[in-house]
Amino acid sequence: MKIGFIGLGVMGAPMARNLSAAGHELTVTLHRAGLPEGITARVVDSPAEVARLSEIVITMLPDTPDVETVMLGPEGVVAGVQSGALVIDMSSISPIATARIAERIRDAGAGYLDAPVSGGEVGAKAASLTIMVGGADADFQRALPIFQLLGKNITLVGTDNGAGQTCKIANQIIVALNIEAVAEALVFAAKAGCDPAKVRAALLGGFAASRVLEVHGERMIQRGFAPGFRIRLHQKDLGLALDSARTLGVALPNTATAQELLNACVAHGGADKDHSAMVEALERMADHPIANVPNVKGGA
Repeated sequence: MKIGFIGLGVMGAPMARNLSAAGHELTVTLHRAGLPEGITARVVDSPAEVARLSEIVITMLPDTPDVETVMLGPEGVVAGVQSGALVIDMSSISPIATARIAERIRDAGAGYLDAPVSGGEVGAKAASLTIMVGGADADFQRALPIFQLLGKNITLVGTDNGAGQTCKIANQIIVALNIEAVAEALVFAAKAGCDPAKVRAALLGGFAASRVLEVHGERMIQRGFAPGFRIRLHQKDLGLALDSARTLGVALPNTATAQELLNACVAHGGADKDHSAMVEALERMADHPIANVPNVKGGA
């Protein structure tokens, strides 16, 4: 198929690479660097031109304003999208903005799906992403063969645009609170005099076991904070959660706490670290690192 892909970043580049490897004809725009290695694509100057040349347009962008500009700007997707085409936004953005963007795209004669993902850079590279989709069933069925090249757990959450984004916000709440729980437990264990690596190994065999304890617990102990998913992006997602909760009249007290820990990490220069580095905020509060490292107060 002729697929337009906009957003060749940490997540988008491996996703586009998987589509290219499957033989699809890609058209892309470039924001900063050149075409990532392993992707064969036609490069054009604007999202509108991408849309003119594509049966399906996929966007994978950092935040709501980025998607709004790419979709609705003067040279945006809406200006060039073909009647009968399908636009798929795989970014994590506001459900309210998603509904507004979807309406404009549908008015232009195209279908629209919001399909945010979970699984990080590792999942994008391995084509094992979880994909949460909102939109019409007919559009979902049309997109399914493409989704199957990108992920494993693919669910049509609801037939209204915004349902996928709502599901992604719920996902980000759960992940953030799990990271906080693992970080608190390891800081507690370390300050009590236990070896956090041995505590983690013991917990992995019990009811406290989780993917976050397995992967992010190891990163906390080994200080492996190269970004798989950046703190600033998770901070953005929890902001969406809290804004939506305010609109709905829902209390999210622990989400608010996790957001404050991320805010503290950003204030200390950690915006582009992996979100497992949330532990550093708790280490500062405890004046005790879980590992003997020089960059945390209380370390060597």
